[in-house]
Amino acid sequence: MDVSQLVQQKLNELGLGQRDLADAAEVSESYISQLLSRKKMPPAPERTDIYDKLGSVLKLPAGKLAGLADVQRRQELSKKIQSPPVPLFKEVRELLLGKCKREKRRPVRAIFEKEPFGELERLITQKLLDVVKALAREELNRENWLRIVARESGRSYKQMRVAVLEFLDADVFNITPDTCIAFLDPLIVSWDVDLASFGLEIVLNRKIAPAHLKKFEFVEAGGPSVKGPGLQEFLKDRSLSGDATPEEVEFLKQLHSRSGRQATALYYYRELQNLRDPLHFRRK
Repeated sequence: MDVSQLVQQKLNELGLGQRDLADAAEVSESYISQLLSRKKMPPAPERTDIYDKLGSVLKLPAGKLAGLADVQRRQELSKKIQSPPVPLFKEVRELLLGKCKREKRRPVRAIFEKEPFGELERLITQKLLDVVKALAREELNRENWLRIVARESGRSYKQMRVAVLEFLDADVFNITPDTCIAFLDPLIVSWDVDLASFGLEIVLNRKIAPAHLKKFEFVEAGGPSVKGPGLQEFLKDRSLSGDATPEEVEFLKQLHSRSGRQATALYYYRELQNLRDPLHFRRK
């Protein structure tokens, strides 16, 4: 049984409708409808702000919906990883290129257009998503912040709350034009990449982001071998680490999150993909 089946079953048992769920979770009825029809994946399991509200209305044990969502999302991620990359929506690529520093736009476009969804494009898209997601998670419970973002993107508060739920679940495999318009467009002012070192600089909208400048360097970190909980989780999850070689695992043990936060399983998965990117080893 998945999330959609359980929710529909409880709605029938309790004599409730989709509007009851939408009102309880402060989302649109359309969002609930698409969730139940499986047109949208269930939100990530850590999204307790919606699962707690849905679970309360449906009289379900705490964590029941989140647990089902975790299994369902892992299965879907496994399928995506095994499939070849597909091109970004044209609108998404154009929006991202439009935010690129003007003097870098032409060479970056040339690299993007060599492949349907090549390594550099995935790398930059994922990092832009990471930065804006981190901000959205920090500010999600501040109603005033949501209203500011809503005004910047021309949406209502409820529309923006739905957009947040969808955006926090987006990744490089399923980012859509709507996601870009709702978040990447109003929050990101510009970005610049050093094509030799792959250092990335992202400038955020001062009206929305307290820390408006983010810089990243894609380099191997020195220091002793560390095997923290994030790496352990990564190695246990075969959908993420199933084809990692011993040499690649050893490389990952030497890394740490440059943000200073505890590295997660997804962090190691992304670093594995970066390691395999042949562009990272190109010499001048």
